[in-house]
Amino acid sequence: MSLLAVAALTVLPAGVLAQTPAKRGGAAAPKAGGEERPRAVRDKDDQSQPVTVDADKMERFGKEGLVVFTGNVIARQNNSVQYADRMEVYLDESGDKILRTISTGAVRIITRDCRTGTARRAEYYDLEQRVVLLGNARVWQEDNVVSGETITIFLSQDRSVVEGGQQERVKAVFYPRDKQAGGADQRPSKAAAVACMN
Repeated sequence: MSLLAVAALTVLPAGVLAQTPAKRGGAAAPKAGGEERPRAVRDKDDQSQPVTVDADKMERFGKEGLVVFTGNVIARQNNSVQYADRMEVYLDESGDKILRTISTGAVRIITRDCRTGTARRAEYYDLEQRVVLLGNARVWQEDNVVSGETITIFLSQDRSVVEGGQQERVKAVFYPRDKQAGGADQRPSKAAAVACMN
């Protein structure tokens, strides 16, 4: 029988499950009437949410500031989730803040807005607010898909860079959005976004 390691780490940014320090007092309440909050407000709310990591095994190396999760790793924060075979979490000297994470083996990330990313390896760097998907990287939402050898996502800039490898170029396929009668884009409801996680 395998051990179940459940760890509540400090807070990782939405979509990639990488960390910034948790703030006391909880997240701000959503606006009345179900209005969508600005991205900066949503990201700040996400950063105040706890992260839970489930795995078959957890090892902590205090001197190195390293925590290693192995075996069916599932990391969750708010409505974002990351799956991997192994996740290395590198902490600062005090052990209070995650500096970077490295996930390997069947990496799959699902963001709160139902974007999915896959790669052989995912690296998150807190200082630069940067996520790098390495090795046959793909990101898609609905039918739209972008693929390359490396996809780098700059979280604070809402910017991405996709690079091809020696054998394959970058590929992207984008489909036009259907419009409702009133001219508004048809986007998944909040319930549909939560459903994409299951």
